Amino acid sequence: MKYQNIREEELKNKIAQDYFGLYDCTKIIGNVDFCVCMHPSEIKPSEYHSLLWAEAKKGASDIYKSIVQLVLTIGKARTFDQHLPPAMLGAFDGEKIAFIPYNSIHEVFYINDFNWNVTPSNHDSKEFKLIYATIKTVIDRQSLLFNFLNDSRELNTFIEHNFIVGKFGLSKTKIDKNNFMTIYNKWLHSVKPTIAVHWELAKKTGIVDGDFFLADLLSHENSTLKEKLFVLLKRDYYELDREIDEAGIFSSKRLEFNDKQIAHTQFWNKYDRPPKAVYWDYIVERRDLLVPQDIRERTGSFFTPQMWVELSQKYLADVLGEDWQDEYYVWDCAAGTGNLLAGLTNKYNVWASTLQKQDVDIMRDRIKSGANLLDSHVFQFDFLNDDFSKLPTSLQDIINNPEKRKKLVVYINPPYAEASNRDTVTGKGQNKSKVATKTLIYAKYSGLISTAARELFAQFLIRIYLEIDGCTIAEFSTLKTLQAPNFYKYRQSFKPKLEKIFLCPAKSFDNVKGAFPIGFKIWSNTVKIDFESIIAKVYDVNGHLSSDKKIHAYNERQFIIHWLRNFYDKKSERIAYLRMIGTDFQNSQGVFITNSPSKNDIRKSLTNLVTSKNIIPMSIYLTMRHCIKATWLNDRDQFLYPNDGWKTDTEFQNDCLVFTLFHSQNKITSKNGTNHWIPFTEQAVNAPEKFESNFMSQFINGKLKPDENTKLFEDIQLYQCGKALEFSPKAAQAFDAARKLWRYYHQHALPSFGGAFEGRSNYTVNASLYDIREYFQGRGTAGKMNSKSLDETYTLLVADLREILKQLAEHIEPKVYKYGFLKV
Repeated sequence: MKYQNIREEELKNKIAQDYFGLYDCTKIIGNVDFCVCMHPSEIKPSEYHSLLWAEAKKGASDIYKSIVQLVLTIGKARTFDQHLPPAMLGAFDGEKIAFIPYNSIHEVFYINDFNWNVTPSNHDSKEFKLIYATIKTVIDRQSLLFNFLNDSRELNTFIEHNFIVGKFGLSKTKIDKNNFMTIYNKWLHSVKPTIAVHWELAKKTGIVDGDFFLADLLSHENSTLKEKLFVLLKRDYYELDREIDEAGIFSSKRLEFNDKQIAHTQFWNKYDRPPKAVYWDYIVERRDLLVPQDIRERTGSFFTPQMWVELSQKYLADVLGEDWQDEYYVWDCAAGTGNLLAGLTNKYNVWASTLQKQDVDIMRDRIKSGANLLDSHVFQFDFLNDDFSKLPTSLQDIINNPEKRKKLVVYINPPYAEASNRDTVTGKGQNKSKVATKTLIYAKYSGLISTAARELFAQFLIRIYLEIDGCTIAEFSTLKTLQAPNFYKYRQSFKPKLEKIFLCPAKSFDNVKGAFPIGFKIWSNTVKIDFESIIAKVYDVNGHLSSDKKIHAYNERQFIIHWLRNFYDKKSERIAYLRMIGTDFQNSQGVFITNSPSKNDIRKSLTNLVTSKNIIPMSIYLTMRHCIKATWLNDRDQFLYPNDGWKTDTEFQNDCLVFTLFHSQNKITSKNGTNHWIPFTEQAVNAPEKFESNFMSQFINGKLKPDENTKLFEDIQLYQCGKALEFSPKAAQAFDAARKLWRYYHQHALPSFGGAFEGRSNYTVNASLYDIREYFQGRGTAGKMNSKSLDETYTLLVADLREILKQLAEHIEPKVYKYGFLKV
């Protein structure tokens, strides 16, 4: 509720200010609560009259009863005899406002034998009930209801277009290709619950709410104008599953509203239906936007942006020749509404199939509007379950002929769904094994391609590769097929030659979440070869060529985690836990140092002990994962098992230690145990008391006892007993900046700063960098650490440290590639 816990008079003032600021709301008209007029200076005195009379109620109220009370108030005083009546009556409370044309109910004021001398606020009187019964249907059919929180923009537009002296009729919000999704999202909350459908059961049969919305949207006087839609609105009910049986008898299903169509009517009263005809094909073509996420992932209802469609066809021409559309056949076996095929010129050589009958109907309807496809070449086909014998004869003739197959291009943007995704791993989503692991292709090929079979697009590709041998595969997908560790077995079985590829950001595709690359790849299935690497052209979100990117394949057991396992130490005293996950950039945020891992991380073996004997390789691991910024382009790049060059580079090792000490992913806090990560002595930072642990400063200064500093790994001398570590100039600058920050922290707690360290609850002498940040930045109401601090000195000090750490990362970066942690 936008306006809560305020009195009625204050509510009227706020409504006047927030929505009717351009009008005069000070006029008192009889006993009417709220009146909206034009300012007298803007009209001739003889034309002066009201635009709105409204009833006001604080909190939440029954709008129907408020309008009835307003009618009784007006009728009792015969206000319309003393003042020109307004264009609209209305009622509002703290959460909503409703309008109804005055002329739709004015006849009620002339009812014979009616006692108007009743108290309007008495909702139990027989007169109140009579008026309620008389005008309820009118309110149902003609009122316009706006929620202050959800419909604020539409309410302002409505007022702007309708509160005009002398205006006849209502102006409603027009619908176009830019706002139909916003209207759909509002429709989901207002109208969908009133349709008598069990939506979860309906979804299993392919019925989605978006089809009902399209039926509503493309209608006039509640009758759908576009007959080829899967669902039609027939005034006060929906019709679907229309067919003519073998006896020539027409049949269909009929779905009613469960509220007598009241919510539906009130919702669409605000909009001008249908949109202009010029937008119809676009809106229907973008049906994918109206399909729930899980169905889009399962069926491939992801729309390919036109700029990538055009670029992919240019790449096909580069590989296959300028006349490829006349020389090759094209089959999109995950066509959706067919937008990937837009721009193809030879309709006699193009086939389109899709899982959903609704999409087939849409494509056939688009053909009537000029889409360059043949009706007989558009068909329903479940590529992951149906046998090729179900294909049209014309397409079977190509697939069954080895020579013709060489001229077939399977051109697709296949569906994405896997048995588990990132939301599943983090506990936010449901496992999708029933989606990806219940297909016939999964059962047929999962033993061959292992866990890659859990991905639907991989199932599409392996079937095309093995069962349509010799064809060209042109497909949009992630880079998992080329790079992902769990696609290693897949790459051993999927060996067409990758001829050409371009990359674009995933966020350029509607409703695709995440910052990662989508690749368009052209594979020649006449040549069998192991993929090793390729140079890809990179395009930005606007379709502009920005750079080149070399993409490498990766083999088993060559990843950074396999290197790290050489340094596991379960015998020495623990000084922290390293949290580790994945081997690519997309998982790097899950890599950090902590002294309080979750039980789930321990149970899943996502942690490793950090000790005095392995602190250097553990720091190297964390530094490698964070010193280079993750971007959409490197998201799938893998961190690898390095060469031996790092072993003798003590500057590199020590730089990584410093980076780890002062990076934000070092989440050590003294609240969860002894803090062994203070890199300074008490004297160096003017601490008021002795630290609980001096491990880190002793380690850095070479003062650990020999038996605590012995060599753990026979072939690697990482520690120099009795000798202080030497740091590069950038690392030394980081120490200096951090020392100033620690000093300011301890100084800040002294009485001279208004603090007393003994009694300050959030101060601790054993503070880590994380503790210092929390001290100055504090936490919000949700418990999350604030991103900024009000302390200007702290802000400058921490910004200086971050800038130097950034420079240190740039100093380290060349060695990441030199030592093979990443491939160039």
